[in-house]
Amino acid sequence: MPLLDAYQLPDVHALLGIWEVSEPVSFFENRLILFPEEEQEVKTLKDRKRMEWFCSRYVLHVLSDRHVRGACLKDKYGKPYLEGSDYHISMSHSGERTAVIASPHRIGIDIQHKVDKITRIAPRFLSESERNDIPADDEVTFLHFYWGAKEAMYKIYGKKEVDFKKHLSLQPFIKDDQGWRSKGIISKDENPIHCQVSAHLLDDFVLVYAWEVFE
Repeated sequence: MPLLDAYQLPDVHALLGIWEVSEPVSFFENRLILFPEEEQEVKTLKDRKRMEWFCSRYVLHVLSDRHVRGACLKDKYGKPYLEGSDYHISMSHSGERTAVIASPHRIGIDIQHKVDKITRIAPRFLSESERNDIPADDEVTFLHFYWGAKEAMYKIYGKKEVDFKKHLSLQPFIKDDQGWRSKGIISKDENPIHCQVSAHLLDDFVLVYAWEVFE
């Protein structure tokens, strides 16, 4: 199907796109000319991972509104970047949906299909104070907010070896006319990274993106 949703996000100067996959992988393969480094990466991918790779790169190209696409490569930590571009990018997949975001700010995105089993893994990523901030009447939704926010913050940091409970912290989510907002801190290194977080409900999916802010 066509691009499910496309947004311009003025607060973070970002472009956000969401695609719901109903096409075969050949649909995307036939619309992308790959760079040699990308061809080498694709050779290692099979089935679902291959579909996710092609869909995310295609959505990124559609968002750019450019005739000729740039190479989407990975750094030594596995974080994707656009060669020769000042824009930061992030990608996420869940079920048949792919979400892609691009911004001049360091940014991360996560999309997840809501599932009740998230309650079982909550102790792995929530501090005690964060757990106390979860409303009992909508526990599953807010657990996805926190999980998605920390996934997005992890992608902003981009260097792996992050303890979600110890190094990533979030303030309670507050609803506004745009969705739910929070602020987070990545405290893995000597200089903490401050983040703004935005969470949204899309049918049975939760979309969360975070970006670096300077305080």
